Amino acid sequence: MENTLIKINESDNVAIAYDDMKAGTVSLGITLLQDIPKGHKAALCDIAEGENIVKYGFPIGHATCQIKKGEHIHSHNMKTNLSGILEYTYAPKLTELAPEEAETFEGYERKDGSVGIRNEVWIIPTVGCINNTAKLLAERAGKEFAGRCDGIYTFVHPFGCSQLGDDQGMTQKILRGLVRHPNAGAVLVLGLGCENNNIGEFKKVLGDVDLERVKFMSAQDFDNELEQGMELLDELTRYASRFQRTPISMSRLIVGLKCGGSDAFSGITANPLVGRFSDKLTREGGTTLLSEVPEMFGAEHLLMNRAVNQDVFDRTVSMINNFKGYFMKYKQPIYENPSPGNKAGGITTLEEKSLGCTQKGGTGNVVDVLEYGDVVKKAGLNLLTGPGNDIVASTVLTAAGAHMILFTTGRGTPLGAPVPTVKISTNSALYAKKPHWIDFNAGTILEGVSMEDACSALYKKVQAVASGEQTNNEKNNYREISIFKDGVTL
Repeated sequence: MENTLIKINESDNVAIAYDDMKAGTVSLGITLLQDIPKGHKAALCDIAEGENIVKYGFPIGHATCQIKKGEHIHSHNMKTNLSGILEYTYAPKLTELAPEEAETFEGYERKDGSVGIRNEVWIIPTVGCINNTAKLLAERAGKEFAGRCDGIYTFVHPFGCSQLGDDQGMTQKILRGLVRHPNAGAVLVLGLGCENNNIGEFKKVLGDVDLERVKFMSAQDFDNELEQGMELLDELTRYASRFQRTPISMSRLIVGLKCGGSDAFSGITANPLVGRFSDKLTREGGTTLLSEVPEMFGAEHLLMNRAVNQDVFDRTVSMINNFKGYFMKYKQPIYENPSPGNKAGGITTLEEKSLGCTQKGGTGNVVDVLEYGDVVKKAGLNLLTGPGNDIVASTVLTAAGAHMILFTTGRGTPLGAPVPTVKISTNSALYAKKPHWIDFNAGTILEGVSMEDACSALYKKVQAVASGEQTNNEKNNYREISIFKDGVTL
């Protein structure tokens, strides 16, 4: 496909360069007047100043000057159409996805009826002051108790003290989601003792737990906190060792949908592929979670009109406008996205990015809208409040109950969540360059593989990961968390 332009929708007035293309190249019946970098847009016709630029069949901005057929279109000659907080009207466009019989994976059935795809032991610090103690315990226990479970890990963070009100509440909700996550066969909640989020306060948010599965320790209460921690981890790893994999319906699977380091091919290959997977899983009774609210701006109406009822529509509107209000509160531009890396990959405006990003949600109806730190309750496609930042978004997806995350990328990133993070490249060059980062190549869609065949292969990959196959983030121990902060630090 070298020296080829790709037109995505019949009504588009731009096409995408498959590779770097030189001025004078002829493709789709036009002669390029300028060099077009890989992934960037070329005008398919003359476009007047102020006229909409159309991609994916929708406007992605407008021309800021006269653009001739064959010219390069990017930040120098186009601009977003978006501005301010909008009003929306519910115009339902619901889809009926025919149910499918669910296949199975090999997972862990928990005592409370939940299921996990890993049987790890997690150490959850209540406060950043205890981070290195948590790391030491994870390292020592990982050596001493190896083989009893799928691994012993901690997820450190700088919060839990000197926070007030809702800010501390967000920290507590995320940590609660991690403690209760079914990929952890057992959990040690590790506190210091004097922090705002001390174990006593955290228990009020955590609620009732199985005290065989979850144990608590405040380091200030013991002469030798490492010795005490190892005793508790001995008990917890023995408890976790009781669980064995058994066949479980794919209808029990919860998958987070995420993109990061997008390029112009994200909305052509990896994101629509993940959307196709989302449709298949939800047809089987499974659940998918779509977050990154700022990366819905400009395409939010497509999601709103798929809300199953007026209440879900109203909560989607609130989610969008509240996040815009957050930007305005700090006097920041709502539509500053896309990032420099996105722009280098050919994405010019937020509409363009959002129309690509939201394709990860497929075509299914939106069944629920979750606040930051909420846990998923309904099967089907859910919207989850959270920012676009990769680590924060991956963390909130995990805390909401995602067993794994499908993470599409056109630029590449080694980032991993506490749960298996399946990196899906939008192009084959990235897959070949970073095999230690990328788990699945959606770039084959540009090379003739059908979307249906690619979805079948991705589905099998998800089954394998759910059944124990390690992702690259797991092999390399890339397991990070970051918690959203919007408040006062004392």
